Amino acid sequence: MAYNNLQDFINEIDGAGELLRVRAQVSANLEVTEIVSRLIKSGCPSKAILFENVQGSRIPLLINALGSEKRMLMSLGSQSYEEISRRVEKLLRPTGPETFMDKIKKIPELMASNVWPREVKTALCQEVVKTGEQVNLGELPLLKCWPSDGGRYITCGATVTMDPQTQVRNVGMYRFMVLDENSAAVHWHVQADSARHCAKYKELGRQMPVAIVLGDDPAVTYAAAAPLPHDFDELVFAGFLRKASVDVVQCKTIDMLVPANAEIVIEGMVDPNDLVTEGPFGDSTGYYSPAARSPRFEVRAITHRKNPVCPATITGAGPMEDYYIGQMTERIFLPIVRAVAPEVINYHLPEYGAGHNFAFVSIKKHYALQARKVMHALWGLGQMMLGKFIVIVDEDVDVHNTSDVLFRMGANVDPRRDVVTVDGPVDARDHAAPYMGAGSKMGIDATAKIEGEGVVRPWPAAVKMDAEIQALVEMNWKNYGIA
Repeated sequence: MAYNNLQDFINEIDGAGELLRVRAQVSANLEVTEIVSRLIKSGCPSKAILFENVQGSRIPLLINALGSEKRMLMSLGSQSYEEISRRVEKLLRPTGPETFMDKIKKIPELMASNVWPREVKTALCQEVVKTGEQVNLGELPLLKCWPSDGGRYITCGATVTMDPQTQVRNVGMYRFMVLDENSAAVHWHVQADSARHCAKYKELGRQMPVAIVLGDDPAVTYAAAAPLPHDFDELVFAGFLRKASVDVVQCKTIDMLVPANAEIVIEGMVDPNDLVTEGPFGDSTGYYSPAARSPRFEVRAITHRKNPVCPATITGAGPMEDYYIGQMTERIFLPIVRAVAPEVINYHLPEYGAGHNFAFVSIKKHYALQARKVMHALWGLGQMMLGKFIVIVDEDVDVHNTSDVLFRMGANVDPRRDVVTVDGPVDARDHAAPYMGAGSKMGIDATAKIEGEGVVRPWPAAVKMDAEIQALVEMNWKNYGIA
């Protein structure tokens, strides 16, 4: 189902027993983070948390809205990741070079699918409009999450920018550190689409319009975080996921269309040449990302609905909400991975890998050194290029079972023969890399070795019981008298 707005989703999860309301007054300065961290890591089923009384703000704060598989699926109105995956495969799967006419032929299909953003004249997000001296970021319940953070942060805003040359829109999830009542420092990695847009504006000698969208249909939030191909409009993808167009409205002070049913929209301009210090920031790696020079974002307007809710997310050593968003990406984008490496059976990005540190991949192996081919294919695929350790195992290994993966590593890997190291792009948050965003990566071939892979003695067969005996024991199990 398509939710009209975030508060519709809040009501839905509340009715399903998936929402915890905190009515006691809390501080956005560290206290909220400690409360949320304890709840998420308590071992109890993780719920979304609505803080209704945040000190210094009249606006309730929603955290961990997507922090479980159940709520992730509820957010997209689906019963399973597999159903979404099948739909995504049809939309995004590479089909090789296309002629201009091939692309034209797809237009009626896309138009008929009702995924394109639809412009409206009036909007929920503009019930209240504040400009000039009325602008005050301090009115929002923005968090300082960790003791050494550089300030309070916007952490769950879908940031809208536009390529000045192609007019292609990007909606990405980037953090903003508040500097004062009407300015913030924006952080985006050099590989991000919005960073490329900013570089183009710098070449043109122009300021860049930017809008931060806080709180919309969860499909928009997920689309902003999804690893989509360059120049693929995230609002089109959100419309595809929700099976209905995303309504958009013209901003009040900048030339930008934003989701009309958002809770809050912050409009402003970025001067690519006006750099300020952003950070440190307690990141999903479990360590602080260091302070760095980043562009200043000058706020021109804050618009919102009459009684908005402000979403936020907390990063730090996992599992946190971002792990569940990543888990959904892992599941629904499997067909895209298979499109570039058809031998892939499954893959898993474990929670302790902070998104990019570990990837476990199972393959159906047919020829020598095929595991190495898969490693390099994955390092060339979108955000997988940042993968630090890729472990390739055989098709019978459950990649979601770390013990199973480690057993095969111990059994099948000769370090000199089966380990590959390469230099290349790495996650900019990886403090172990010698340079920010550049370092080395390791591929480990933990598959059973065959001829042509440096094996000079027979490879042993795995110990396994006969299927007939397994079936016999299964049939007679109750007769054994074993509790």
